[in-house]
Amino acid sequence: MSYTLHRGDALTVLKTLPDESVNAVITDPPYNSGGRTSSDRTGRTARAKYVTAGSAHDLQNFPGENRDQRSYRSWLTALLTEAYRAATEHSVAMVFSDWRQEPTTSDALQMAGWTWSGTIPWIKPASRPRKGGFKQSAEFIVWGVKGSLEKDRDLYLPGHFIASQPRKDRVHITQKPVEIMQQLVQICPEGGTVLDPFTGSGSTGVAALREGRQFVGVELSSHYADVANERLLQAAQQHLTREDFVLAGPEE
Repeated sequence: MSYTLHRGDALTVLKTLPDESVNAVITDPPYNSGGRTSSDRTGRTARAKYVTAGSAHDLQNFPGENRDQRSYRSWLTALLTEAYRAATEHSVAMVFSDWRQEPTTSDALQMAGWTWSGTIPWIKPASRPRKGGFKQSAEFIVWGVKGSLEKDRDLYLPGHFIASQPRKDRVHITQKPVEIMQQLVQICPEGGTVLDPFTGSGSTGVAALREGRQFVGVELSSHYADVANERLLQAAQQHLTREDFVLAGPEE
């Protein structure tokens, strides 16, 4: 299986993709969540928002976390519109979100042309408690279809997932578990292409390659593009077969 990793702005790169060139869109955009005022949005980094104070790890920050609610919806709609154009009929789009941004995310998905088909909970057992209230133990995957689901596929996927964020060998602040991503990428037909406009550390791409899918990713951060490329290269090399390469020589 092969992959292409673009280094740059997601919307700019998506506009260059050919029509109907991908078979699924699975992505985890910056949530831009939690800021009630302009200063909240612009005065806190992604690391300050998503990493507990005193955390032992020193993972790099990432850009794109300072949009207000209206600009976030407009921006995400534009992205998902380009993804819709680049997707084949029956393609599925899956967009991660938290509880604050789930309504806006479902709005953007539908405004871009996708038929909203549900919201899948991702339950995280190791998550932050809330004193005096309910534990914040879930994120959500808003999903929709271009046209209708492919009825001829013998495919049945779960309606929720349970897994904690990676702790061992974690390389990104908001890194998703590969074991979940390997189930999600199965929505893409085998041998098809999965698109992730916010590649981060490359977990979607690693899962796609492991499950026999092609991968196209986009990452703005130079640091995380390097991390993703290394992980993708390792995943691709681990799944090579004799048909994937030719040995040259010895010359006669």
